[in-house]
Formats: sequence, structure tokens, C-alpha cells
Amino acid sequence: MEERVLKNYLIDMDGVLVSGRKLIPGASDFIRALQDNDVGYLVLTNNSIYTPPDLSHRLQMMGLDIPSEKIFTSAMATAWFLDSQHPQGKAFVIGESGLTDAIYSIGYVTTDTTPDYVVLGETLSYNMVSITRAVQLVAEGARFIATNPDPSGPSESGIVPATGALAALIEKATGVHPMFIGKPNPFMMRAALNFLGAHTENTVMIGDRMETDIIAGVESGLETILVLTGIASRDDLGRYPYRPSRVVESLSEIEI
Repeated sequence: MEERVLKNYLIDMDGVLVSGRKLIPGASDFIRALQDNDVGYLVLTNNSIYTPPDLSHRLQMMGLDIPSEKIFTSAMATAWFLDSQHPQGKAFVIGESGLTDAIYSIGYVTTDTTPDYVVLGETLSYNMVSITRAVQLVAEGARFIATNPDPSGPSESGIVPATGALAALIEKATGVHPMFIGKPNPFMMRAALNFLGAHTENTVMIGDRMETDIIAGVESGLETILVLTGIASRDDLGRYPYRPSRVVESLSEIEI
């Protein structure tokens, strides 16, 4: 009998494992099954606010025991991209510790004086002073990078504006379109695969958004699974020219 080859998994966080500060039913059992079977996995998130240790702690407080080395963020992918394109550069950064720590880790200097890049990420405190400065710097020629294109994200009180919404403001003011590094950019998928040490032919992308998670997996050549515990519904599927490999109600339906 041919031996079954275990898949590796890239798993979106919000809408798949958690919703706001609440654990989604089935998430804990799924992660435990991955760990018990020694399956390679990464929690792959466009959230750039928190560092991996911060996210690991937050998940543990909700009942998910996921070590920080199993978490890969759009901030990490953004830092990898900057380091590959312009090592030891300068950046004007709008974001929280998840992004600034990643930028510092590659030897970048953060400044609002002739930076090579304006880097926009998720933050809890957008303000017009920093937004105005970002607009000025982009207009003066700084390259415009954003961690992810999500226009909104989930919270306990409902949806909140996210990086894509603010990026649209800066783009409207400058006429310069940002390069988004996070999902669905295949760069983030390749960076995550390299980080995990996995290959496309034996890796599955699990997510709740057709326009980020699923298309990122499809364009990267991965098997894809759409879960219906987050943004997407079955009624949405017909609107897209691509489809996931599978659609499930929750992680509880996926056998390792």
C-alpha cells in the first residue's frame, strides 16, 4: 500500500481560527491534530499590528497553543521584501510594533527625512499628521509599500477599516499605487513556504476570504480550502472566476 504523504498547511488566522477575541469552534482540535501528527504548518496572517510572540500569547489566552515560530505575518514578509530589494535602507513607517520590529530586524532606519520607502501597515491610532507626511514623502518620490490590501477587518464590535482603506487615501492624494506585500501577493506565499521549508505541491492554504486567501493559494499553485466561519459565504462563490479546491463549514470538517 502506498504511504500517505501528509500535507503542510498555511492557515489564515482571523475568520478561520479566531473571530475578534473569540476562538472559532473546531480550531483548537485542528491545531492539536496538526501537532499530534507532526504536520508542518504556519498561521499566516495579514495582520501586521502584533509581533509573532504577541500573537502567540493572544492565541494562548484564547485556548490555542501556537508557538511564535509557527506564525508568519505580512509585516515579516514586508521586511523580507525590503531586505531583498534595498538592503540597509531607510523607511517612513506607519504601523505598530509588529511592523516596526520587523523593519528594525533587517537593519533599516526609520525616518521621515528622504526615506527610500513609505511603509504602511495596520495600526490602532492612524492620525492625520503621519498620513499627511506619508502623502508628502510619496509625492516627493519615496516608494510606496503597504503590508496588505484588506480594506477592513473583523472586531468584536463589527468591521473596522484596515490598511487597504488608508492606502486608498494616500493613493488618491498622490496618484501613486502602493505595492501590497501580504496576501494575495504570491511573494508572501513564497516567503511563507520558504520559512516553513515546504513546497507548493504538498501544501494547502486554508482561509475565509476569496479575494486574499484563496486567490493567493490558487496563484501560488496550492490546494485551497475555503472555510465559512469568516467573511465568505457559499452565495459569494459564483462571483469569482476562480474556485477553492474545497469548501467546508469549519476546520472541524478537515481531516489530517
